[in-house]
Amino acid sequence: MKENILITGGTGFIGKKITNLLIQSGYTVSILSRNNIENTSSISYYKWDVENNFIDEKAVLNADYIIHLAGENIADKRWTSARKNQIINSREQSIRLIYEVLKNNNKKLNAFVTASGIGIYGALNGEDICSESTTPATDFLGTTCQKWEAAADTISSLQIRTVKIRTGLVLGKNEGFLKKMIPIFKYGLGSALGSGKQYMPWIHIDDLCAIYLKVIQDVSTNGPYNAAVSDTTTNATFSKTLAKIYGYSIWLPNVPSFILKIALGEMSDIITKGRRVLSEKIEKTGFEFKYKDLETALRNCLDK
Repeated sequence: MKENILITGGTGFIGKKITNLLIQSGYTVSILSRNNIENTSSISYYKWDVENNFIDEKAVLNADYIIHLAGENIADKRWTSARKNQIINSREQSIRLIYEVLKNNNKKLNAFVTASGIGIYGALNGEDICSESTTPATDFLGTTCQKWEAAADTISSLQIRTVKIRTGLVLGKNEGFLKKMIPIFKYGLGSALGSGKQYMPWIHIDDLCAIYLKVIQDVSTNGPYNAAVSDTTTNATFSKTLAKIYGYSIWLPNVPSFILKIALGEMSDIITKGRRVLSEKIEKTGFEFKYKDLETALRNCLDK
């Protein structure tokens, strides 16, 4: 029988791409969703409602692996106190539901793989290069990711191999943060944000999906892995490269940080601050990035 992989957050941008790769690689896929969705020939859908502590236990009990992507979008709304609680709770409570099913039924998995973020190193500027052993930050992003990973550690306590994918900015076709930037840059209105010197660790969606497949299949993988290209891309570099692909040079001045702060509040830290990360640990497993050059990755995403 084919092995079954259960995905939470499987109907989102990243989840859909991972689902397709897993099916192509010979796995069956199940997806936990808040909505009632009809099964297809290749995907089984199960219902869950994290806010009301409901999960169809069959989804977990039938799984050989779980990939956990679910959680409120960090960049969706202003970070009010209520919104911050939603962001953290959505990550902790969803894992708690899965943990309880596993524990109560003495269910073993081959692996539990959870998304996390390079935000664990904080919304900070500087030249330090962050590896998986770097001390987590204490700001909101750092705290959120720490709590996310701590929740995953409860799965690890059940003697289940647990892997954490600390993800950078994901480049995809008409998806993710590129979707918001394309209209601005396409019409010649692109510019750098803040100082422009903040680092922007990025990863192409194909490479991110390949990392998930790698850690599913490689039983030696465990713990956290940075999923971002180790380069020196700053916001200014990114902006210039995107403008170049659309055939012009940046002519507008940088958008001042204080304007972004007024518009977005504390959430502006996501785009005005950023640290370099090291991808050496995942590469030492034998994983090779298909896209390590920013311009090549962007051209692929934009069909240029």
